[in-house]
Amino acid sequence: MRLSQYFLPLLKETPSEAQIVSHRYMLRAGMIKQQAAGIYSWLPLGLRALDNVEKIVADELEKAGCVRVLMPTLQPTELWKESGRYDALGKEMLRFKDRADRELLYSPTCEEMIIDIFRSYVKSYKALPLNLYQINWKFRDEVRPRFGVMRGREFLMKDGYSFHTTLDDAKREYSKMYDVYHNIFKRLGLTAIAVSADSGAIGGNLSHEFQVLAETGESQVYYDQRFDDIRDGKLSLSGEEMRGLYAAADELHVPEKCPIPKENLREARGIEVGHIFLLGRKYTDAMGIDVTGPEGAVRVEMGTYGIGVSRLVAAIIEASHDDNGIIWPESVAPFRVGLINLRPGDVNCEEACNLIYNTLTAKEVPILYDDTDERPGGKFASMDLIGTPWQIIVGPKGLERNVVELKSRKTGEKQEVSVESALAKLLG
Repeated sequence: MRLSQYFLPLLKETPSEAQIVSHRYMLRAGMIKQQAAGIYSWLPLGLRALDNVEKIVADELEKAGCVRVLMPTLQPTELWKESGRYDALGKEMLRFKDRADRELLYSPTCEEMIIDIFRSYVKSYKALPLNLYQINWKFRDEVRPRFGVMRGREFLMKDGYSFHTTLDDAKREYSKMYDVYHNIFKRLGLTAIAVSADSGAIGGNLSHEFQVLAETGESQVYYDQRFDDIRDGKLSLSGEEMRGLYAAADELHVPEKCPIPKENLREARGIEVGHIFLLGRKYTDAMGIDVTGPEGAVRVEMGTYGIGVSRLVAAIIEASHDDNGIIWPESVAPFRVGLINLRPGDVNCEEACNLIYNTLTAKEVPILYDDTDERPGGKFASMDLIGTPWQIIVGPKGLERNVVELKSRKTGEKQEVSVESALAKLLG
């Protein structure tokens, strides 16, 4: 994409309402625009990052045998009354009536609706286990929406639901999804700590929150120091081994009952990016969901698994930035390469930039080519702000020596290399 043809409304000053790093940089980098309290438009750069996160989440779920569906954002309230959860969310649930005076709600979560789909089509135990998921928009009318998309009222969420004939099978799926979530966060460049947590309004017998450590996190997290060693690459553990390490959110941490020595206990703030629940029969008992088994009716066991997809974009920025802007992991970056032409109109610079741009575009490498007349300092600042992992800087003086500058946004390292070497590096 040529910057001269792109929509990238960068801001030089930080808006006064932006209190945390991710909110500041998402506004300044032209990723989002606030339309109302806690409600944002996703602009082109932000949408590319959001799409990349969604693709990674969906890819790992498909590998794990999960099946994607798409449910409407509007739900009939009758389902929530049937489950007994109609009043559970209080004023956070947005309710209204259509022109036929039928009461609807804007989806805050979808346990009831997925059960309604399940009972319409699944009759036999032979169809189980089954794990269905969607990635769709949700709405919760937060009392104090703040921190940009970190705590908005409208948000993009992955919600998954598994169905089983036995509790043991549901527990196996729960353990599998625990590992799948760690795979997802690893691909996103994050180390998440799974902490025991309260099930809240969702309910169930077992619950883990996945927390990314950050100073701006809203949760207080207590955990075994070995999680730090995992994050720093000093220790590698399997999912089963990680489940054996102590980690708890503030409401479930009881100091006098903590099983690890005080000197091995760490305390930090965390951003919740995922939550899994072993529901058991909480909803299937309420809504009478059975399948036919070898010896008669079998009551279905359930699990539910959520990931805040839009929140993850902000969490990645909170975990990976510097004073100049965002530092995207390559897997998530809206553009992997930023190409800077220091002398637009110069024949040699134009020729070199076109070669680089066309070669990378042909290989489907996402590239943003700054072909504008902006001053060099402004171009460098913009590329640092939006966080392209690699920058190729083309100028007439370098081309006299047959070199361009290749910069790593993560390390700040700069190399003078030939055009061919720069392309080889990026295509290797």
